[in-house]
Formats: sequence, C-alpha cells, structure tokens
Amino acid sequence: MSKTQPAAAVRALAACGQRAFGENYVQEAVAKQADLADLPLEWHLIGPLQSNKCREAAEHFDWLQSLDRLKLVAPLARHRPPARAPLNVLVQVNVDDEASKSGCRPEEIGTLAAAVAAEPRLRLRGLMAIPAPAPERERRRAAFARMLALFDALRAEHAEIDTLSMGMSDDFELAIAAGATMVRVGTLLFGARAT
Repeated sequence: MSKTQPAAAVRALAACGQRAFGENYVQEAVAKQADLADLPLEWHLIGPLQSNKCREAAEHFDWLQSLDRLKLVAPLARHRPPARAPLNVLVQVNVDDEASKSGCRPEEIGTLAAAVAAEPRLRLRGLMAIPAPAPERERRRAAFARMLALFDALRAEHAEIDTLSMGMSDDFELAIAAGATMVRVGTLLFGARAT
C-alpha cells in the first residue's frame, strides 16, 4: 500500500524492483501516477469506490480490489478505455460483518461476480477482504479460513479466478498460510505512516 506516501517514496521502492502499488483514494493515486508516468507500475485501488469516481478508477487503475456494489459494475465497464486491457476486479467481502467496513455480504458474492464476468471490459480475478484487526491470531486465522472457503466456492463457478487478496503487514504470514495469493504490506515496505 502506497497510500499517503509521496511519489518520491514510490519511485525509490520501484527502483528496488517493486512494481505493484495500492492506493485508497482515486485523486491521490491519479496525482502520483502523473508524477510516475515514466515507470512501468501496476496500480491497485483498494479503498472504497464512490459512484462518481468510477470513470477515473476505470481509466487510471489496473486493478480494483474493492468492488462491493452491483451499481458500480456497469459504469466501470463503460468507462474502461478500449485501448487498455480489461480492468482486473476483486469482489471485496466484509468477512467479519463490521459496520465500519466496506465489502459485500458473503451471500452477495455470486451476484457481483456474475455481473463482472459478464462485462468484456472487466476481468473477474477473485476476492479481497480486510478482516477485523483482532488481537487474537486465532480469530484472524478463522476469518482467513472463511475467505478461502468463499474463494473455493466461487472458483467452482468461475474457474478462471486466481486471486485471493487478504493479509497486511501484521498478519500476512497467517494469510499466506491460509491461502492468500496477494498480500498488502505497505507498512513493512515504507514504514509506519505519519498520523
């Protein structure tokens, strides 16, 4: 995650070989992308997407990891530039049913996935979750296990999916052990964010 990090910090990490960067806010990311346009970077939108930002998200990102509502699918597909590869999409799941978190309910995954898969300008890649930051590792492990079960169920319907994004700097080992194929480790790479 490169959110809140200046373009210079992203450039320095890119010089070490890092190519994929995650952002929470469309506007912040677009400004960084302009500053770093000379680099072959892959941009992931991880934060919640507002309807009025669908055009910018579709035009400027390689991945959307936070699809959580059906009404976003059509505008994302409509605004994806034909010259670009389809937008990689992960359905975000609110696996711990937290009121403060984005993400669909587990029972909504199938409907969202089918809508994405039906759009030629979008590419369904899998699921993403940000489990509750429970101090007990067993609670996090259980959330990761629930996500893997949801991912396996979705793959039974959509054999092409290949990405389960879960785990961050403080629990990525647990997530990988539970089946994560992508982790978000900005704090480990950049250091703690200033508050």
